[in-house]
Amino acid sequence: MQAQMLAPAAVLVLWSLVMLFWTAGTRFPAMAKSGIDLKQAKPGGRGQDLEGVVPDKVQWKSHNYSHLMEQPTIFYPTVVIIAIMGAGAIDVALAWAYVFIRIVHSIWQATVNVVSVRFMLFILSTSCLLALAVRAVLATLLHDPSVLAG
Repeated sequence: MQAQMLAPAAVLVLWSLVMLFWTAGTRFPAMAKSGIDLKQAKPGGRGQDLEGVVPDKVQWKSHNYSHLMEQPTIFYPTVVIIAIMGAGAIDVALAWAYVFIRIVHSIWQATVNVVSVRFMLFILSTSCLLALAVRAVLATLLHDPSVLAG
């Protein structure tokens, strides 16, 4: 069950890279259309500097990529902890649900971005992560290493 527990994390890593390329693929043409020349850009410029310069819909992909670098950073170690401690079918299902909802959240934020729906998707995915985190804590706190000694 270890590989099955790690697979959702691997998929989320891959999805994060898809969002990175989607961000670049929309941002660079929008920058060119806005008259921004990367060769002339000021040193130390950041993506946030493009707010109000390129269309909001272009920035939505970047916003989502940033979100994928935030909360999922606690998903990854949670998944590893559970994989090490011994994942059950519920753990694997929760991990896949988290990843599926995060991907739907990404697509929604990058294309439609109605905040009320996006917030509900965030709450749903966070609920899955909360359940995984509680299960990881229980698996580690309640683990009895003395059973391995006998």
